[in-house]
Amino acid sequence: MNKILIGAIGAMALSLSAPASAADLAARPYTKAPPPVVATVYDWSGFYIGINGGGGSARKCWDFVGVGGALFGEGCHSATGGTAGGQIGYRWQSANWVFGLEGQGNWADFSGDNISAVSGLRDRSKIDAFGLITGQMGYAWNNVLFYVKGGGAVVSDRYRSYDVPTGLEFDRASETRWGGAVGAGVEFGFAPNWTVGFEYDHLFLGTRTIGFSGSGNFFLGPLGVATRSDRISQDVDIGLIRVNYRWGGPVIGRY
Repeated sequence: MNKILIGAIGAMALSLSAPASAADLAARPYTKAPPPVVATVYDWSGFYIGINGGGGSARKCWDFVGVGGALFGEGCHSATGGTAGGQIGYRWQSANWVFGLEGQGNWADFSGDNISAVSGLRDRSKIDAFGLITGQMGYAWNNVLFYVKGGGAVVSDRYRSYDVPTGLEFDRASETRWGGAVGAGVEFGFAPNWTVGFEYDHLFLGTRTIGFSGSGNFFLGPLGVATRSDRISQDVDIGLIRVNYRWGGPVIGRY
């Protein structure tokens, strides 16, 4: 009898406590699935325009052309100075590879001189402008681009010779010289559509024979009269900092 009574009391207590236990259970919170991760990829495709500035050095060697074409070395000098200009071009990207075409034009002030071992005159040369038309091939790591370039170059050269004791100009010549160009650079995309970079270029301008004429300074070099011919070789090294603005989508999304 006691066992039956104890069992009945236990069953009643269990039934009374069941609803309270269910009520005490906290509701499972709803967790929203996280959004997919999108990697930002810089896109180098599009037209661009920019400015540049830096410096350069042109190595020039002069040889006096004598009778029968005999050459007499007058000496060499480096024509150094600053430059500023602009560039415009187009690039297209395929995977990580970037290809492009570019035209560039610069004002320059590369000048230098030496005393001729033949005439005793001070031979002075100056590059006052140059231009490049080049193709590019590069490899991009997101917003960092390394590239090489090659193509044609043109420079505007001026030559002057001075009498050392008086400082008066004896004779002069000028030319527009074409040659080849190779270079390499690295560019960094620092803002949507904006990039900054550094570039090195070497210009191969060969050797040409240049005719000089007198400057008309009293007894020195009669005005316009041919005075001599010099065979002048030159090549140029240039370092530039460049800033470009590009038209086109600055980034693309990739899951």
